[in-house]
Amino acid sequence: MAHAELDRSRGVYGISIAAELVGTGTQNLRAYEARGLLTPGRTAGGTRRYSADDLDRLRRIGDLLEAGLNLAGVAMVMQLQDENQELRQQSKEYLEGWQRER
Repeated sequence: MAHAELDRSRGVYGISIAAELVGTGTQNLRAYEARGLLTPGRTAGGTRRYSADDLDRLRRIGDLLEAGLNLAGVAMVMQLQDENQELRQQSKEYLEGWQRER
């Protein structure tokens, strides 16, 4: 993994800052976590820490809610998007391996 990728996944934002950065309330972030839409990191004391990747995910959640989906619909779409991204990555790795073998 590149250094920048590691930094994007590192939880550095507290819940109040994360909520402010994505334009929502802290109670919404807690609700999204309770629904399994994201899992922020935690400090040893249990404080939530949001990463840049978490903020991107929160923005996607917000976009889907604005488009008229409810939280159950958002969960389904997010799962499909995550699976799609994983399949794309696997396909890319397979093709790269195949090309090296040629």
